[in-house]
Amino acid sequence: MIKRFSMLAIAGMMVLPTMALAGGGAGNADLEQKIEELSRQLEELRAQMAEQKEVVADYGDKVDDMDERSDAWDLAARFQFNGDFRARGDYYDADYVLSDRYNDTIMTNRLRLNMRVKATEDLTFKGRLAMYKVWGMQDVPTGLAGGYPIYDGNTTRTPNDSALYVDRAYLNWTNIGGMPVWFSIGRRPTSDGPPAQLRMGTDERMATPVAYMDYPFDGISLGYAYDWGIDALGSGRIRFCYGRGFENGLQEDTGAPLDDTDFAGISWDVFQQGPRFMNIQAFGAFNLFDYPGTPSKNVGNMFHTSAVYMDKIDDLSFFIAGGWSRSDPDSSGMFNAGAPNTDSEDGYSVYAGIRYDMDNIGLKLGAEYNYGSQYWVSFSPGHDDLYQSKLATRGNVYELYMIYDLPTGEAISKYAKTFVRLGWQYYDYQYTGSGDYTMYPFDIDDPNLPAALTGMGAGMDAVESAHQVYLTFEAYF
Repeated sequence: MIKRFSMLAIAGMMVLPTMALAGGGAGNADLEQKIEELSRQLEELRAQMAEQKEVVADYGDKVDDMDERSDAWDLAARFQFNGDFRARGDYYDADYVLSDRYNDTIMTNRLRLNMRVKATEDLTFKGRLAMYKVWGMQDVPTGLAGGYPIYDGNTTRTPNDSALYVDRAYLNWTNIGGMPVWFSIGRRPTSDGPPAQLRMGTDERMATPVAYMDYPFDGISLGYAYDWGIDALGSGRIRFCYGRGFENGLQEDTGAPLDDTDFAGISWDVFQQGPRFMNIQAFGAFNLFDYPGTPSKNVGNMFHTSAVYMDKIDDLSFFIAGGWSRSDPDSSGMFNAGAPNTDSEDGYSVYAGIRYDMDNIGLKLGAEYNYGSQYWVSFSPGHDDLYQSKLATRGNVYELYMIYDLPTGEAISKYAKTFVRLGWQYYDYQYTGSGDYTMYPFDIDDPNLPAALTGMGAGMDAVESAHQVYLTFEAYF
C-alpha cells in the first residue's frame, strides 16, 4: 500500500509541470518555483521510502529470527517448574521410662523443586527433588526418624545431608483408549496424603493415600475416573496400586532366603466436590522385613484399611478418619516378647480435626486429635513430625496450631503462598513400640516394664509422654 501510494505521488509530480506548460497561464518564474518545490518534495518522499525499506527489512529479519527460535520456545514451554522452601525450628521434651530426654532447639531447612512436562498429548512426567537437613549437620541427629536409619521408606522425609534426592518421579498415561482410564509408574506421590493439607497450610491434596500410609516407594497404579452426575457428590476415581518396599537382591538357594517386600491394594476416592471429599483405601504389605534399612529375615504380612471424610462449612474445615490393622505373622512372629508371637493381632486408630479460617486477617486456627490402640500399626515412616509419627502412636496425641499468611505483596506466581506455622503437640503414650510391629507393646503403666526394658539390652527405653513445639517459615513459588 505504501509503495503504490508513493509511485502515484511521483507520477503526479511529473505530470503537473507538463500540465502547467500546456496551460500557458503561469509565468516562467512561478513555474520554476513550483518545479523546485516539487523536486524538494520528491527528495523527501525518496528519503521516506528508503527509511521505510530499512524498517521493513529489519522487521523481516526479526520475524525470521522468531521463526527460527519458535521451536526452541515450544520445547521450553512444555516444562513447568515450581517449588517450596521451609525453615523450621522445634523444641522437644520427652519423659522416658528409664530417663528424661530433650532437645531445646533444633532447626531444619527443606527445599523441594517440582517439574512437570508433557511428552505427548496423553503422557506426562512429574518429578520432585528434595533437600532436607538439620542446621549444622550433614547426617541424621540422634533420635530423629524414630531412631531408625535412613532407608527407602523415609529418605527425603528425614533430615539428612544437603544433597538433592529424587523424592518423586513418575509417568502418567491418561485417556487410554479414549476412556477415563490412566496408568502411572515410577517413584510414587505417597507422602503427606489427606487430611495433611489442612495443618500443613497447602489446602490442596498432596498425595494419593490417606495419611496413615505415609511411605515413599516405587510402584505402579491403574485408575478409572467417573462422574456421579449429582452436584453434591461431584466426581470420583478408583485405582489399583502396587509397590515394592524392599528388593531382596541375589539370594542363595540354601537356608532361609530373604523375600522381596511388596505392597498392593486399592485407593478409592469415593467422591469429591470442592472441599467435600471421601477416600477409602485397603492394602496388604507382604513379606515384611524385621528391621528397616538392615533387614535380616521376613516376619509375615500386614493388612491395612483406612478411610477419611473431609468437608468445609463456611470458614470451618473438618475431617474424621479411622484405620484398622491386622498382623499375619509367619514363624518368626510379630509383636514378640522373648518367644515369637505367631498370633494375628488387630489394632485400630481414630483421627479427627478442625480448622477455622479468618481470611480477613490471614489467620487459620486448627486442632487435631488421634488415638491408637495397643496393636495399632501405621505405615508412616515418611511422617513430617520430626521425632515420632503422631499417627503411629499407641495412645493419644493432641495438637494445636495456627497458620498466618504473611503480607509479602502481590503474588508473582500462581503457586505463590507465604506463611508461618506455629504448633504444639502432646504425645500421651499408653503402650510401647509405636510404629514397630516386631516388639511386644507393653503397657506403659506396667510395673514390670523397667525391668523388661533393661533385660532387652543397653539403650532400650520407651517414651511415656512428649511435648513438641514447632515454628515454620514457608514459601511456595
